[in-house]
Amino acid sequence: MATLIKRFSAAKRVVIKIGSALLVDGRTGKIRHEWLTALCEDIAVMRKRGQEVLIVSSGSIAMGRHVLKLHPGPLKLEESQAAAAAGQIRLAHAYQEILALQNIEVAQILLTPADTEERRRYLNARSTVAALLDLGALPVVNENDTVATSEIRYGDNDRLAARVAQMISADCLVLLSDIDGLYDKDPKQSTDAKIIPEVREITDAVLAMAGTSQTDVGSGGMVTKLKAAQIATAAGCNMFIASGTIHHPLKAMEEGANSTCFVARDTPRKARKKWIAASLTSRGRIYVDDGAEKALKSGKSLLPAGVVRIEGPFERGDLVIVSNRDGRELGRGLTAYSSEDADRIIGHKSGEIAEILGYSGRNEMIHRDELALN
Repeated sequence: MATLIKRFSAAKRVVIKIGSALLVDGRTGKIRHEWLTALCEDIAVMRKRGQEVLIVSSGSIAMGRHVLKLHPGPLKLEESQAAAAAGQIRLAHAYQEILALQNIEVAQILLTPADTEERRRYLNARSTVAALLDLGALPVVNENDTVATSEIRYGDNDRLAARVAQMISADCLVLLSDIDGLYDKDPKQSTDAKIIPEVREITDAVLAMAGTSQTDVGSGGMVTKLKAAQIATAAGCNMFIASGTIHHPLKAMEEGANSTCFVARDTPRKARKKWIAASLTSRGRIYVDDGAEKALKSGKSLLPAGVVRIEGPFERGDLVIVSNRDGRELGRGLTAYSSEDADRIIGHKSGEIAEILGYSGRNEMIHRDELALN
């Protein structure tokens, strides 16, 4: 158990997903302030020991439907969007107010599936989150329900949390829920159900353990949590399912409370490099000089000064082949610049980029974390 929990306590970047049933009182539609205050105290402890934390929060629709006095039961899409619009502002205020007690600045981010799947929007969202974390803020993410249509919604924040963890290369994802882990049988149906503390592979047998139950307030179930685990672990991110029904749920998990850990085979960095290496479609080619080739092989990033020519066209974030002067492929990577901008800065020092392009971009043409060498 200690080894499992270390995957949480030693993680550098952690995403915590909070379900509606935990955060919002289903009877009144109001935030459960004492519970959220206790959770934020746990998060403050994590930050003090050097961990970066991001929250993926449900709750806006659950709050908004009470504010707008909407009928019980399923809502039409436009009613859900109206509820989200009314609830989101109250949800953000609650986080701001409670995290301020811990001297933590909060920032709100609203995402749709396109923001984590379309390359340019993905890069912008990833950069924004990275900047917020670097500045010491705590990002709170929710699905942008006010603009998403039924065809382009995640529909549950378990998978959104997994996509966010994948996007920001998180080491650990914690899904706080009304159940404390994965059981071999439905614990609500079987008194002899046993919790599964560790899952190293999501097999058909594991998927068969998932029930179909869901709460009146939330929209998820064990099926969506297992789908989230598949996304997270493939990205090198360990994922926990833990109970959030008690105060200080993260502290309780660290102290040995029941949970299930889905173990990733690789680190986020290795998983990302494997994905880059396996990508078959390249948008262009970058040729480097002998000095850059040597630097890349020693684990350095590719700087504009080491580039001799490019072949395109390609856009920022596209996969490109990196070759030496003779055309021999050295590896593949995700470029930080379009071919048009790259062509203007090749051969120049990183400190000259802003003057040449008129904006301050990244120092690297391809960062070492975005580069997979042969």
